[in-house]
Amino acid sequence: MRVPPVEEQLAYIRKGTAEIIRESELRERLQQSAKTGKPLRVYAGFDPTAPDLHLGHTVLLRKLKHFQDLGHTVIFLIGDFTAIIGDPTGRNVTRPPLLEEEIARNATTYLDQVYKILDRDKTEVRRNTEWMGKFTAADFTRLAAKYTVSQMLEREDFHKRFQEEKPIYMHELLYPLAQGYDSFVLECDVQLGGTDQKFNLMVSREIARAYGAQNIEIVLTTPLLEGLDGSQKMSKSLGNAIGIQEPPLEMYGKLMSISDELMWRYWTLLTDATPKRIEEMQSLVTSGSLHPMQAKKDLARQIISDFHSKSAADRAEADWSKQFQKHESPDDLAVQEVLLSQISGSGETLIRVDKLLVASGLCSSGTEAQRKIKEGAVHIDNEVVDKPGLNRQPQSPFVVRLGKKMVKVRLNSA
Repeated sequence: MRVPPVEEQLAYIRKGTAEIIRESELRERLQQSAKTGKPLRVYAGFDPTAPDLHLGHTVLLRKLKHFQDLGHTVIFLIGDFTAIIGDPTGRNVTRPPLLEEEIARNATTYLDQVYKILDRDKTEVRRNTEWMGKFTAADFTRLAAKYTVSQMLEREDFHKRFQEEKPIYMHELLYPLAQGYDSFVLECDVQLGGTDQKFNLMVSREIARAYGAQNIEIVLTTPLLEGLDGSQKMSKSLGNAIGIQEPPLEMYGKLMSISDELMWRYWTLLTDATPKRIEEMQSLVTSGSLHPMQAKKDLARQIISDFHSKSAADRAEADWSKQFQKHESPDDLAVQEVLLSQISGSGETLIRVDKLLVASGLCSSGTEAQRKIKEGAVHIDNEVVDKPGLNRQPQSPFVVRLGKKMVKVRLNSA
């Protein structure tokens, strides 16, 4: 494969990068790699603490892919040992321990998802139980002797807990040290991590140096991706995440809901588009030659193509357009059975719309449903419903829409 010139490689590596410590060293190693034909070794560690990845996790994977695209060797490190300790980064309380069986299950699902971005045949997969699992008490004593407690308390989250008199358990202090030993064993040129991992990454350099490593790694950090709200870090617990295994239409709808400003952040951190291409799109939007919605559609289609397929992305776009622009129902909208007895009215009113909204899951309560009906937010087969009841009983499945939510209902008289 063609190896791009060093400055071209650096420009691609800088894209979506927060900090490189130190870029001058990275340039020198890229120059040496170009002379010798020996690729750089680049790695990032991922603790399998949950079974599913979201787009925020893929920022690091995307940067690993960029190194892979440039012909360098990528190591995906599964932190199955460090997951037992629990990364204290950003935590004001100690993480609960995970069972080894749970970690093993999560690690298996990680790999299935990781290969949607990284090339399976070109990715070296390692697990830190390979070396940390063999550690003796004496080994841990020697490792702990490489760093001081005062140095460890310089870490912001530890320092904050110490000031607030919240407990810091001894095993938490081992996490950065174990990560540092990973670095020593793997003998890589570059280690990647999020900006919140900078302390751990810098400790890795010190630990590798203390063990006599000849090639101290370069640290490269990537920004933390904001979630759908545009402010807080993407997190499933905050409800602002997009899972990479979510159905294509669901992913598409979530991506179309982000702000125009956040869209460019996603283009930078979640795609392989070059900085030049992104700048060209921004210029077209500024000049009015490209509508922001079209740029967002292109983004959604690109991301879904990466994690599902191009055909799935095209279908999601068509269905979303039907649902939210043309107010039509998607072709693959699932049919939901609703018992007629649950929603029956009285007199001429055969169907109570408020009960229908609750039974179909579009509203959580009758009060909310009645309010939505009064607001004119409810549609049945594309007609606005402004009354609490229907004096007809549809014989075939019909589409009920509330805002952006939609469901196809079939009445069951059983």
